[in-house]
Amino acid sequence: MHLSIAHRPWPHPSGPWALAMEWHALLFAHWPVAPALLQRHLPPGLWIETWDGAAYLGVVPFRMAGVRPRLAPSVPWISAFPELNLRTYVTDGTRPGVWFFSLDAGNPLAVELARLGFHLPYYTAQMRCAQLGETIHYHSHRTHAGRPRADLTMTYAPGGPVQYAAPGTLAHWLTERYCLYAADRRGNLWRGEIHHARWPLQPATASFAHSTLTETVGLPLPATPPLLHYAHRLDVRAWLPERVRGGVTM
Repeated sequence: MHLSIAHRPWPHPSGPWALAMEWHALLFAHWPVAPALLQRHLPPGLWIETWDGAAYLGVVPFRMAGVRPRLAPSVPWISAFPELNLRTYVTDGTRPGVWFFSLDAGNPLAVELARLGFHLPYYTAQMRCAQLGETIHYHSHRTHAGRPRADLTMTYAPGGPVQYAAPGTLAHWLTERYCLYAADRRGNLWRGEIHHARWPLQPATASFAHSTLTETVGLPLPATPPLLHYAHRLDVRAWLPERVRGGVTM
């Protein structure tokens, strides 16, 4: 992938990326929530970002493929698996990014490697992601030992042509983010840079048959309809995280 940076808010790191991956059949489902309900879950040094006074809680199911470290090929039984994210949007005062409350994945080895290398709250789950026509049938049941149960059963599908979100719009604010934040067991804050092309977003439809995912942060699935976007595929590069102190990487 050619790492064009014209659309980025800052240059990607000058050093080599560490991990390549493909995100397929991805749904963004977002709900506005009171910022205080999410801020209480963040570590020191991070603050909830808001849009028109509201924080946003995102449920993001998709399918990983082609996951591989730099200079190594992908391996089918390791490199492809469903994933499910529960996330919000934060800043350390210098760069806007993503905070993950949880990342469920259907590959135990990938879970352990991600927890070790990226300090992210990855959890093992029994997952299915099947596509019939344009409709994605998605199911996730968390099985990670010692973690709260979290289930999601839903269907979703694209519902219109591809559009690229314009800067200054809510869709752009929610999706065009190029770093993630994480905290290790000692409470140290880390920032990991990612890179990809602009999101090829489509309108979407979705039906949530059952979900306890958001209850893990003390919120039932909001009753209001979510803001929905679909993306068929995005190629991504990720760098190893660096420790952050006062907004400065160390």
